[in-house]
Amino acid sequence: MGKVRVAGFAVSVDGFGAGPEQSLEDPLGKGGMQLHGWFFRTRTFRAMVGQEGGIDDRFAQASAEGFGAFIIGRNMFGPIRGDWPDEAWKGWWGDNPPYHAPTFILTHHARAPIVMEGGTTFHFVTDGIEAALARARAAAGDLDVKIGGGVSTVRQYLLAGAIDELHLALAPVVLGRGEALFAGIDLPGLGYRVTEAVPTELATHLVLTR
Repeated sequence: MGKVRVAGFAVSVDGFGAGPEQSLEDPLGKGGMQLHGWFFRTRTFRAMVGQEGGIDDRFAQASAEGFGAFIIGRNMFGPIRGDWPDEAWKGWWGDNPPYHAPTFILTHHARAPIVMEGGTTFHFVTDGIEAALARARAAAGDLDVKIGGGVSTVRQYLLAGAIDELHLALAPVVLGRGEALFAGIDLPGLGYRVTEAVPTELATHLVLTR
């Protein structure tokens, strides 16, 4: 069985994983896109959007490879709240999302699975984080499960002690407001410690394990 990992999760210096006022126009909240500047220049990202070149970045590569299933929150899938009004919304990513594996979406509102191009199938899980993780582990087999975000989803799995490894990209950005990743969470008490710290031009990469 593989690990449960958070990888490539960007956070501001003041601890926010997304800015305030998330919307269709600002899916990461006001200023939230700044957190991901380290990723946009890498070969990994540029290959994902059909471009060549880019800088080498082992952390970007590690954040995209080795996963057999993903778990994301409803807000990360899209801006729609409450009941699904119809079947039109299929995520931010077009016909071929970047997951290429079964992807389990935490929600309170049931919806039939959506089969996308490239091997991604979106499954909507209404019976909690434990059920989603059990399904993701079964789908992933020997590969890892990635807890893809957003902030609320990562926090829930941290508090449940389910995450084996957490890679944060600490961006040189202050947001002031937004979704605080670690507010009220005692990481040492949960068994987490920093096992690697690598400063780069656009982010300091921190790996926490338990």
